Amino acid sequence: MSKAGYPYDNAPMERYFNTLKNNLINHHYYRSEKELYEAVEEFAYVEYNHSRPHSYNNYKTPFEARYGMS
Repeated sequence: MSKAGYPYDNAPMERYFNTLKNNLINHHYYRSEKELYEAVEEFAYVEYNHSRPHSYNNYKTPFEARYGMS
């Protein structure tokens, strides 16, 4: 962890929550908390980890980078 006043520790989570809000939350209306929870779970475990390559990971998805898949 960095010292107080250095925001670098939060950068990955801030990026994730920005992507979550822009790609999912702001585009749908949820009738219940359960419906929202299921949508966020689907986004996190399916779309975000398996279908979004990132330059930091040499253009591999987070799943591929973590488990050494190509």
